[in-house]
Amino acid sequence: MINLEKEIREQPAVLASLKDKNIAVLKTLVEEIKEKNINNVYFVARGTSDHACIYAQYLFGIVLGIPCTLGIPSVVTQYNSEIKFNNSLVIGVSQSGRAEDVNAVLESANRQGITTLAITNYETSLLANTAKYHLFCNAGEEKSIAATKTFTSQMYLLALLCAEWSQNNELIKALGAVPSQIDEALNYLKDSIAEIVKSLLDYKEGVVLGRGLSYAIALEGALKILETNKMKVKGYPISDFYHGPVAQLHNSDLAIVLAQSGIMENDSIKMIEKLKAVGARTVIISDKEELLYGNHNIKISNTNSEFTIPFIFAIAVQMIALELVLAKGIDPDKSNVIAKITVTK
Repeated sequence: MINLEKEIREQPAVLASLKDKNIAVLKTLVEEIKEKNINNVYFVARGTSDHACIYAQYLFGIVLGIPCTLGIPSVVTQYNSEIKFNNSLVIGVSQSGRAEDVNAVLESANRQGITTLAITNYETSLLANTAKYHLFCNAGEEKSIAATKTFTSQMYLLALLCAEWSQNNELIKALGAVPSQIDEALNYLKDSIAEIVKSLLDYKEGVVLGRGLSYAIALEGALKILETNKMKVKGYPISDFYHGPVAQLHNSDLAIVLAQSGIMENDSIKMIEKLKAVGARTVIISDKEELLYGNHNIKISNTNSEFTIPFIFAIAVQMIALELVLAKGIDPDKSNVIAKITVTK
């Protein structure tokens, strides 16, 4: 079994371990957040970790009602500016914990007496040592170039922080069910995705579309397919895709739509109709039967929470990337141009 597949299948166990592993730190951190009356969050990350933060931007905004900024590290590292993090929690997210630019932002926040948090997969990493608080992904070594288990563990830790901070019972309950729901999805999705992928082997480019909480998964899904299959794939929010980018699609071009039920489903319906009108070949992934009317359809189970459906979407797009490499005979664990750890400054 290739590392990519092995690591995708490790996700239920990884996520199931995270609350017990991190609850003490979470409780202490939230105590400080409430003592300081913190009401802003500043995320800083790169690549896949950036996508986990975008999911958290939506989640924190919806559940906590607080503004969340996705930081630009080069403002600190290249332009030598000092961001004023007044009344903020600064969160640095990095799989390796070695991101020098993310670390520089945390150091700047520390100098200002700001509460800092690092989320990494290494307990003794640079970021873990710099931040006042550290949440541990506990994912074990991730050998595949494409991050999978560390992505969902980052999402899960950020969601656990939101749950502990808000004491939102719906979110707390929903997160508890995610590991078993992913375990089920890994089994029921394999055959259907493997069959659909047979029709996608000749595609060299495409788009992945999502909205709201699932927008981050559109970005991450596009990155996974690009990294592993050397396809030109880009993720977009459905809301922005109307404003120009839709012009890139022509008859039979590939579009993958993450059509989440609930608040955003009407937007998904309108986009699917638009894609059908231009003749795009659609792959629709949805937890609602009525939304599955594309050229190819992937039904996922409803988690009964809009907050956690993105985890199942993440599994589905990871498995599309996996089944494509298996069908093409590509080794996704090797690359001439991509390194597992990229240190930016």
